[in-house]
Amino acid sequence: MTFDISKLTDPLAGISPAEARRLVRLGLDLVHIPRIQESLERHGAAFERKLFSAAEIAYANASPAHRAARFAARFAAKEAVIKAVGLAEHGVSWREIEVVRDENGHCRLRLEGRTLALARERGTSELLLSLTHDGDYAAAVVAALSDKLGGSG
Repeated sequence: MTFDISKLTDPLAGISPAEARRLVRLGLDLVHIPRIQESLERHGAAFERKLFSAAEIAYANASPAHRAARFAARFAAKEAVIKAVGLAEHGVSWREIEVVRDENGHCRLRLEGRTLALARERGTSELLLSLTHDGDYAAAVVAALSDKLGGSG
């Protein structure tokens, strides 16, 4: 079996123009759950309200045993969005990035306000999300898809 090294050096090698319109940028974040637990204990509801939507707060607080892990996963998701969309230099509001659970329990992302406008400006047409938590860590991976040729920036 041979491997075409050009695919590592040229991300457009062998990709049709139609496929190139959906290029992906990835964001990944890993959060130490005890750090979130400490912030919750130290700052309480003020910490929650600063970073999370009312629905995210209600979901996390619905399970005291999983509260810190649920907040940590959502914190990781917000960081991963910022990385995937390239928003680190824009000072976006964390509350404008929301993890939403559907009726089947699957999580997706919703952007609002200035954060949504910046994502659209960068060509982001869709965000895909994967969350996990185990032991002391929570992680999120976000793929930012673009309909613009060449990706989202």
